[in-house]
Amino acid sequence: MITIEQNNKRIAKNTLILYLRMLITMGVTLYMSRVVLNSLGVVDYGIYNVVGGVVAMFTMISGSLSAAISRFLTFELGKGNQKRLNLIFSTSVIIQIITCVIIAILAETIGIWFLTNKMVIPIDKLYAAKWVLHFSLITLIINMISVPYNATIIAHEKMSAFAYISILDAVGKLIVAYLISKSPIDNLIFYAMLMSSVALLVRLAYGIYCKKHFEECQKFRFVFKKDIFKEMFGFAGWNLVGVTSGVLRDQGGNILLNIFEGPAVNAARAISLQVRLAVMQFSSNFMTALNPQITKSYASDNKDYMMTLIFQGSRLSFYMLLILSLPILLSTDYILTLWLVDVPNHTVLFVQLALIFGMLESISNPLITAMLATGDIKKYQIVVGGLQLFNLPISYLFLKYGFFPQIIVAVGIFISLCCLFLRLYMLRSMIQLSIIQFLRRVVFNVGLVSVISIIIPYIMAIYFDNGLKSFILTSIFSLLSTSATIFFVGCDHNERQFVKEKIKYYSKKITKK
Repeated sequence: MITIEQNNKRIAKNTLILYLRMLITMGVTLYMSRVVLNSLGVVDYGIYNVVGGVVAMFTMISGSLSAAISRFLTFELGKGNQKRLNLIFSTSVIIQIITCVIIAILAETIGIWFLTNKMVIPIDKLYAAKWVLHFSLITLIINMISVPYNATIIAHEKMSAFAYISILDAVGKLIVAYLISKSPIDNLIFYAMLMSSVALLVRLAYGIYCKKHFEECQKFRFVFKKDIFKEMFGFAGWNLVGVTSGVLRDQGGNILLNIFEGPAVNAARAISLQVRLAVMQFSSNFMTALNPQITKSYASDNKDYMMTLIFQGSRLSFYMLLILSLPILLSTDYILTLWLVDVPNHTVLFVQLALIFGMLESISNPLITAMLATGDIKKYQIVVGGLQLFNLPISYLFLKYGFFPQIIVAVGIFISLCCLFLRLYMLRSMIQLSIIQFLRRVVFNVGLVSVISIIIPYIMAIYFDNGLKSFILTSIFSLLSTSATIFFVGCDHNERQFVKEKIKYYSKKITKK
């Protein structure tokens, strides 16, 4: 029988592997953002992201099914039922194929109509924008077919596969960054086509790996099990509310900005999302390693261990983002100028608000995983998902009455905070989560750590002029201040003792060498 200590070691090992993957993907993503922005220009870059957002709107259909696939595969692994696991994988692939056909029809009809009649696209760019929509749809379909395979890798906790295949993905995107300046056709069309090609290459790599290593992927067959379809679609149907609210918040907000502000502001928002996604990988990699353990501990009825994972996961996710985000928040203008050279208007505040939103959301991620693990999500999604749906209409009203474009992110932050407290209230009865304990050990804890951590770095940022010297000193003091505060204020006695023991252990190994 696998012990808790072995599970913790597996989480730590998988997190380290995923961090290797993150360093590769983050470096390539940030480099590509600069190259692509310079090659396409602000307007074309904005068009690519907002048109891709139109296609992404249809992921509200696939996203709920993807969550269902991940949950059911991981749950059955926790139960140890190989026969049902085989059926669920085969069913998942069939469901994704059917969903792809539906999305393709909707995107090529409603999507084209919306692009042509409602969006703010320069006339001379409309032809290229339509091709971007076609290729974005192809990329989406390729990624959707990959979902059951990716979910299987995560469920089996074989995170090294992601690291290896990410190298292939990174090489492909670097080639794209090089080739875009050599484009024999319109740069925007050529870029969208190359990104679809990279997605296809990565999809093939995941398929080959899974068929080689996992029994359920080797025995795919077209089967129709009514009870599995019903169970997965029932779960996905209610999860659709939550997924839809997230898609409408991000991609719907991007479309609102296009309608009210134009593609140049879309470019600023796209850059902020790139920064947020790059920084969020520090937390999401940890959660990717942690999520299967939360689901498996629920499936095996080990509630105490699940609660430990939820509390520690929420705090550690936030701390990881705080360490990286604080120097960016204090030196945003300088970093963007250094990175992009020509920074689109509105980008600085977009980036700062996006990072704050990401940190707040990181606290809720373990709670969401625990909720999905129960499988009983109807009431939760009606309440919490329903509240998140207000992001789009509230943002629309603010933009209509002339508020600054960053208001859509500010609205998201406020609603995210409200959703956090609603999640706690709902999970109190779903998994017997103690609200008082969570507020004390997580919310109050991370709030106190944030306030104390920022004092000295903020003083340094004000004292020195915006420049390289200020950035270096602010970053150093941010790292020292945040790390010390997390250790002495954020960690409990057992966690501090664990860190000390690990430092002593590795110090002895280094000394012996």
